[in-house]
Amino acid sequence: MLLADAAQRAGVRRYLLVSSMGVDRPPTAGTDEVWAAYLRAKKAAEDDVTARDLDVTVLRPGRLTDDAPVGRITLARHVDPGAVTRADVARVLLALLYAPDTTGLTLELVGGETPIAEAVRAAG
Repeated sequence: MLLADAAQRAGVRRYLLVSSMGVDRPPTAGTDEVWAAYLRAKKAAEDDVTARDLDVTVLRPGRLTDDAPVGRITLARHVDPGAVTRADVARVLLALLYAPDTTGLTLELVGGETPIAEAVRAAG
């Protein structure tokens, strides 16, 4: 939220927020309390940032891995849970930065079969 404050003060309109899959559902019984608090904080950040006068796209990646980038993903408003490489998340963020038609969207991301550029174009 502090970064969003700074963006607004600097006149930066385009804003990408990395969140997490699962923030829109209550944690399941038995969920580690630290993880549950993390998800609640991510959701609070989403709510705050999307209420601002910014061109926001929220990205909710699945379970992050340190594997080598694949370059193929599944990106949509809702996807089945899965994993995605951190490197592919970074590449998706770069593509979203230049995809203003995704403004106002909350997109979930996991590894898949579609090349990143194609998936971002289709999401917009």
